[in-house]
Amino acid sequence: MTADAYQYVDLPDASVVTTRALLTARESIADTVAARAMMCIHGGAGFGKTLAVNICLRELEPGEDVRKITFRARPTARAVRYELFTALGLAGEPPRHPSEFDRLLKTALAERPRTFLVDEAQWLNGEAFEYFRYLWDEPSTQLAIIFVGGAGCHTVLRREPMLSSRVFIWQHFTRLTPEEVLEVIPLFHPVWADADPGDITFADQHAAHGNFRAWAQLTAHARTALARTGRSRVDQELLRWAFSRLA
Repeated sequence: MTADAYQYVDLPDASVVTTRALLTARESIADTVAARAMMCIHGGAGFGKTLAVNICLRELEPGEDVRKITFRARPTARAVRYELFTALGLAGEPPRHPSEFDRLLKTALAERPRTFLVDEAQWLNGEAFEYFRYLWDEPSTQLAIIFVGGAGCHTVLRREPMLSSRVFIWQHFTRLTPEEVLEVIPLFHPVWADADPGDITFADQHAAHGNFRAWAQLTAHARTALARTGRSRVDQELLRWAFSRLA
């Protein structure tokens, strides 16, 4: 499986590697969807949360209706309604009155089971989270909701006892450990396949720090350096040049 979902970097030949976090996410997401429940995946930026969730959602049963919603600013309940209207592909103009809007969304969500991936959920405030709870609590809806976000997502959810008590599974994504780095990075990209383990550790300690997004960026620069120098494998001199681009 190619890593076409690695964020922010176009990285040919990268592969999705099965980390412990990915295995846990795969099991947790499948269980959440089967239970039509809610879960929260949270952790620092670049730790692979969104990639893992996208990969896992592709592996759900054929026909599972998955809709992705991404927030880039703190939305009101009104903004959440409009995002859901768009994500569901509903026809016509959005209703002007909240009660009418709510009835429309509930009717649409009662038609068949659906799964919402709510990405960048750290932008949600209590009002927005509460609106998702309101729809999920409706007996006629058949919703599974996966909140994915930074530490702020977990913090806000924990402040909302009505919603927090309904979260089925919590999963915290962390940095790759030094041991995991040596296991998975050689599988991540051909650049590292025959690299000296000491050089991989050197790269992690000085630049990547167990962060998958940082590893993707470093790999892109290492590819460029290999192409320009004609070298067949990375070494510490080449890595220091790559580091200079990551200040």
